[in-house]
Amino acid sequence: MSAPQTTDSPVLEAARRARTAAADLAPAPRTLRDAALAAIADALTARTDEIVAANAEDVSAARAAGTPESVVDRLTLTPERVAAIASDVRDVIALPDPVGEVLRGSTLPNGLELRQVRVPLGVVGIIYEARPNVTVDAAALCLKSGNAVLLRGSSSAHASNTALVAVLRDAVTEAGLPADVVQLVPGQSRESVTELMRARGLVDVLIPRGGASLIKTVVEQSTVPVIETGTGNCHVYVDERADLETALAILVNSKAQRPSVCNAAETVLVHEGIADAFLPRALDALAQAGVTVHGDKAWQQAGGETVVPATDDDWAAEYLSYDIAAAVVPSLDAAVEHIRTHSSGHTEAIVTTDTAAARRFTALVDSAAVMVNASTRFTDGSQFGFGAEIGISTQKLHARGPMGLPELTSTKYVVTGDGHIRR
Repeated sequence: MSAPQTTDSPVLEAARRARTAAADLAPAPRTLRDAALAAIADALTARTDEIVAANAEDVSAARAAGTPESVVDRLTLTPERVAAIASDVRDVIALPDPVGEVLRGSTLPNGLELRQVRVPLGVVGIIYEARPNVTVDAAALCLKSGNAVLLRGSSSAHASNTALVAVLRDAVTEAGLPADVVQLVPGQSRESVTELMRARGLVDVLIPRGGASLIKTVVEQSTVPVIETGTGNCHVYVDERADLETALAILVNSKAQRPSVCNAAETVLVHEGIADAFLPRALDALAQAGVTVHGDKAWQQAGGETVVPATDDDWAAEYLSYDIAAAVVPSLDAAVEHIRTHSSGHTEAIVTTDTAAARRFTALVDSAAVMVNASTRFTDGSQFGFGAEIGISTQKLHARGPMGLPELTSTKYVVTGDGHIRR
């Protein structure tokens, strides 16, 4: 498809520069791309004070605007978080290079040699909310996989993202790559997002990261192909044959270890056969962790006034806070039915000592990740060994689950002949 005609639009001009930079980046050897990533990690460490100072402007403005603390937490960068981001970049350097990997190959009966190889997508646009760490994660994974990246963060993180992208561009230039392989999309208005979504022919794919409203808008209004990431209404199901100590540890970790992220549990389902023994202990453990339970009648009877009566809205809620919906179910199949009805398709967990129950749960639950006797918090590119992730896809085409380097590539067929002609 041909690119849009020349225009003075800053967004489309940035996309054109990204396309030119992507063409230069695609044939660059791994050594050059890895050198750029090393330069980025070093620069993040060296310029931490500058980054944290810019971030403090965004955090101060967010608090003054009455932004919920769960969102402020996502927005905040500390020296420790910047160091962790730099460490993630270094982890990406060590990952296998997907570009050029041969997925399959054969010699056809007519002597033609056929190979399917991984190639960069080209220009990747990322539209995301108040998560400045995404700025670096996305840039690192796109560079490693040979893609130019256009970053459109929220206005609430503009100072942070501006500082981070300045660091990234300086670093890649120092390494010998074009600065325009990493760009912040110009403008803070909704119009700039719309222009990015309509830049078909210049931008190869868009990846939205954020709440349900943002994702829905991008999926429904974009003319550029979209890889859909999803919200995280994650469930923990405590089976009749669960070990109580294991179940308590997994439940509290899934909910309270960091409640403001998409892989935190938002609903707990408990088999009625274990409810009398488990609910009092679960209520105590959740209370100690500062979690408010929004429960059905069984949870209300067990917890009294400490339990908020659950409404229909609670079962579909992505709280991103110290809140959890809770229900007692009569069977594993009832738990599965509840999950099918209300889940966002992100991550579900079963806690059980019954191998058959675990197998049935994993077979019936259709989410991007299904955990057996493990916290939902493990659905993460870094935890899966992929390095920093570009997002967690809840769709079923091309990419599903934590999206690492392979998911940022496409393929092409290379066919080699010796003067072959078709007859």
